[in-house]
Amino acid sequence: MRREAQLLQLLDGVIGGVFTPALANAGMAERRQLRQLVEQTAACAKELTLEHTEASALRLAVLLEPEKTGFDFQERLEEEAEQLQCLAERELEARLAAEAPPVAGPGMPWGDFVLEAREHLANIEQEILRLERAPEDSEAVHALFRSFHTIKGLAAIAGIETARKVAHQTESLLDDVREGRRPVSGVLIGLALASADFLGEVVSAAEQLDRGEAVTIPEDADELLSQLYGAAQAENKAVAVAAPRRTSTAGSRKTTGSAVKVDTAKLDQLVDLAGELVIAQSLVQLDPELASIKEPKTIKNLNHLGRITTELQKTAMSLRVVPIGQTFRRMARVFRDILLESNKMAVLETSGEDAELDRTIVEQLADPLMHMIRNAVDHGLEFPDERERAGKPAEGRVRLAASHQSGHVVIEVSDDGRGLDQERILHKALERNLVKEQAQLAPAEILELIFQPGFSTSEEVTSISGRGVGMDVVRRELEKLRGRVEVRSEAGKGTTFLLRVPLTLAIIDALVVRHSNHRFILPLNAVREILQPGAQTIYTVEDRHEVALLRDRVVPVVRMESLLGDSVASRREGVLRPSSDSVLVVVEAGSKRVALPVDEVQGKQEVVIKSLGEWMGRIRGVAGGAILGDGSVGIILDLDGLMGKEGYGLAA
Repeated sequence: MRREAQLLQLLDGVIGGVFTPALANAGMAERRQLRQLVEQTAACAKELTLEHTEASALRLAVLLEPEKTGFDFQERLEEEAEQLQCLAERELEARLAAEAPPVAGPGMPWGDFVLEAREHLANIEQEILRLERAPEDSEAVHALFRSFHTIKGLAAIAGIETARKVAHQTESLLDDVREGRRPVSGVLIGLALASADFLGEVVSAAEQLDRGEAVTIPEDADELLSQLYGAAQAENKAVAVAAPRRTSTAGSRKTTGSAVKVDTAKLDQLVDLAGELVIAQSLVQLDPELASIKEPKTIKNLNHLGRITTELQKTAMSLRVVPIGQTFRRMARVFRDILLESNKMAVLETSGEDAELDRTIVEQLADPLMHMIRNAVDHGLEFPDERERAGKPAEGRVRLAASHQSGHVVIEVSDDGRGLDQERILHKALERNLVKEQAQLAPAEILELIFQPGFSTSEEVTSISGRGVGMDVVRRELEKLRGRVEVRSEAGKGTTFLLRVPLTLAIIDALVVRHSNHRFILPLNAVREILQPGAQTIYTVEDRHEVALLRDRVVPVVRMESLLGDSVASRREGVLRPSSDSVLVVVEAGSKRVALPVDEVQGKQEVVIKSLGEWMGRIRGVAGGAILGDGSVGIILDLDGLMGKEGYGLAA
């Protein structure tokens, strides 16, 4: 990356650091760290011969000296920082203009451009929606201005002229707002979002170029630029209400801590290698010849190796973990656009944004959540007058929440709308021959019909719905992630969808059990207890169902033969082994709890989840396979899938 791009990065860090809440009262370590960043900015400007930028950075560094305080310290600091940004912008643009006209991508690798620009685009969308909700929020205006300003510089260095113009014109409109020359309006919000969308297309194309694909950077932005130019000349500029001066907020950026950006492919490779190391360490630990060694030093070294492997695995896994909040913020934009199309009134409530998941899972949840949000608005919520006639507020509520439950993350998408019309669903299913005319379906079975491919209750095709694509996509994508989706609905009160997904797709703590000639792997976080049943533990109800009485609680006993079929039956001359002769493993999935009789519990082990291969497809109740310590393969059971089968909903 050229020094110009590095200067933009440094400036972004300086501006964010200056507006950290209560910087005037911060400790010396924080102020010293910010001052070092300012001095690096001055050094970079000197190398680029940007004299005014260098001088401004040095003045800012002086202000950050330990003895500099006073009631107006923060105000003077902010003024100097803004002056630094303006000077750097002018001198950097002049420098780039003086050079020969660039060819696409000469100043920085496409990968670097994508990495930097994508981060700012995510911030732009979040801040635009924040500004739309609170037009008086000056901090959002300043944050937007900084992000468009940085993308403008990145586009100039990368030689993407149209993107530079779009970012520059949007930045100019935002500058008018922050200087009090223009109010925040619906037109401004719309143009900012349109600019962000165009810049997103540019970044996506650059990402494809970085992968070696033959694509062209989008250049067709004449209509957007015309609208931006027109807005800049609008007469309402002169009658704008002055924007309040920026005040520090809890959401402002901090300079504490450090980070480094790494290619995600390298992170994935590191996690894969850590997984292979876990397998190798397990093979070594359970090797019969090594197990016979009694030499204390050798045993100590093997234990040390095990501890290091475990710590490395945990660290590698943590690199893949990201908060679900970034996906929730994307849904806020989807929600806004659908509301405008549907002419409905509603607010989106979110909670649990800090719940962390494997990065791959978070990325793949985007499409299912988008379908759920669209359905909540289009199918779930009523129009304002309809809601008022039903005694509801004209403004509807859509809720998006995440929470941790038993080693999974459960994402709730709910609305307070009309609820699912079961009669209408059944009528549509009969029309499409999805059920037989004489079929007697329970309410839960009727609701399940909405997950059939091509199913839709919409009477007409619109830009939002009616094409028969939606809930089947949700279920299919969730199953790919070893997750599942549940639906609950009450007429007139609303609908709730629960998406249950695992925390990670790579490594899990597991309990290895043997049943007949097969070994199975149960996620350890789902195991509640293990016991040898006594004479008064297991009873038969109605000569059909077995139950276990565990501390005055009745828990259904579900045989592995029933769950997985006779291929794993532990039969003795055609007769099933009595459950009382087995070891009971009590497992829990969601609100359901059952006792599984197995022949033997072989112990706890960390296992690396391996796919069974595309040729086997998706097998209900099977999450994958794992290589065990002796080199054999064990089957990882998907308890959510197994216990969700018909007949096991009676679990305690």
